[in-house]
Amino acid sequence: MTYLNRTILALLASLQQSPLMFFATSVAVLVIIAFLVAPPKAKPTDIQKLRGLSILTAWPFFTRRHDFLKLNFAKVGEQVFTFKVLQHFVTATKGEDARRDFFDNKSFNSTEGYKILMGAVPRLQDIDIKSESQDNVSWFNKNILTLFDRARLSDVLPTLFDDMQKRMDSWGKEGRIDPFKHVYDLVFQMTVRMATCRELSTDLDAVTRLQGLYWTLEKSATPTSLLLPWFPGPAKRQKEVATKGIYALLDHFVECRRTADVPTSDAIDVLLSQGNDNQNIIAVIVGVIFAGVINTGIVSCWTLLFLTHNPEWKQKVEKEVQSLIVKHTNTISSEPLHQRLAAIPISAWEDEMPVLGVVIRETIRLVLNGAALRRNVHGDLHMAGKIIPKGNFVTYPLYDAHLNSNIYTNPNEFDPDRFSPDREEDKKEKYAYLGWGAGRHPCTGMKVAKLEIKIVVALFIVGYEYDLVDSSGKHSKSLPKPDYNDIQQARPVGEPCYLKFKRVVA
Repeated sequence: MTYLNRTILALLASLQQSPLMFFATSVAVLVIIAFLVAPPKAKPTDIQKLRGLSILTAWPFFTRRHDFLKLNFAKVGEQVFTFKVLQHFVTATKGEDARRDFFDNKSFNSTEGYKILMGAVPRLQDIDIKSESQDNVSWFNKNILTLFDRARLSDVLPTLFDDMQKRMDSWGKEGRIDPFKHVYDLVFQMTVRMATCRELSTDLDAVTRLQGLYWTLEKSATPTSLLLPWFPGPAKRQKEVATKGIYALLDHFVECRRTADVPTSDAIDVLLSQGNDNQNIIAVIVGVIFAGVINTGIVSCWTLLFLTHNPEWKQKVEKEVQSLIVKHTNTISSEPLHQRLAAIPISAWEDEMPVLGVVIRETIRLVLNGAALRRNVHGDLHMAGKIIPKGNFVTYPLYDAHLNSNIYTNPNEFDPDRFSPDREEDKKEKYAYLGWGAGRHPCTGMKVAKLEIKIVVALFIVGYEYDLVDSSGKHSKSLPKPDYNDIQQARPVGEPCYLKFKRVVA
């Protein structure tokens, strides 16, 4: 007989003796029951869990992630909390110590983190196509370093500028564009050119189809598809159709290059020369596109926007680009601007643009403030004074570093000088700047991403007069704020904005 059963029998016996005895015994029984059924007292290493039905609690993590994290950090009053996503637990953490552990600890796997909690990147296995290398990060990074070394980038630079100019010619000599559409088109075009072959990059219809399939996949990562992966909803069907479409389109061009008489320095040919089959080549291409387009597009758009409201920095950037043209090209040449820019060596694009470099760096700090994701794939570990069990997911909000007033002076202001040698605000704490990854997870494609952003800005800053305007075409007096909940494009909060342009250099 258990202690609880004996206590209940004592309660019944007391009822026969007197009401007072019954009352006293009842209180004692309730105290004992509360003690027995109550959860054990929390240990200092336990993590506070968000209450409520898990699917409802987690839903805003997939719809308004920035607000979800900021609100719940404020609610719990600590630098760490956890919540449930299906059968998984996700631990959110912030602070310098947590940041260091997040980016340094070898137990944290980024591929596993993003695969479950983001879900947009297509997996060939989902359409019954085997690719043993798609989830192999080391293999992927090795291919990235091969494809984007200086020699290959030098070869591709002229055709890259040709592709860009054709796209920009379609805008006309003056008009108005939506940067979050048209600049993204430029970035997608460059990424396709870098990662595939001339035949695909010059086929505008094929690039447009590929871009449409790409955005279908990006938008298929809905809360329903992530929280209810078994649900046969439209997002699940669209993802499968788009994945098959991307595979078929890329497979066609890979096969074209495989049967070509003369090899080139294009990315597909480089991968073919290493003995890769079609599946692995497609896995690399898909990885490059999904890793590069979103963030490179966001930074390219917002760099142009920030420069419209910071004329002194706009002048500095223009002067820097003009100095490269003078230094590395024939100043009396009648060649169009894009060809003269293409003549500037890769080394100059990488090493001789410090002004544009800090402008891009500051843009990233202000705009890329989503949440990094990892999964603890090894044993239980201590982090921020708490225990993260094996299998748990971990998320760290980048705004905790980038918009931290203890690190950056007036953190919401555009001030590229904060990175100057006499200030170096990004050195105040370890990993205070996370724009290109940190610790064990640096951005392998950083050089090519920087190059693409610089190309977009250089073509705009020298080739066009442009201004930020509202939907009515009037000058926008204030610079909009990025929507940190928009993880795909970080479009401005509120009304849309446009770039009014006029070509001044052919």
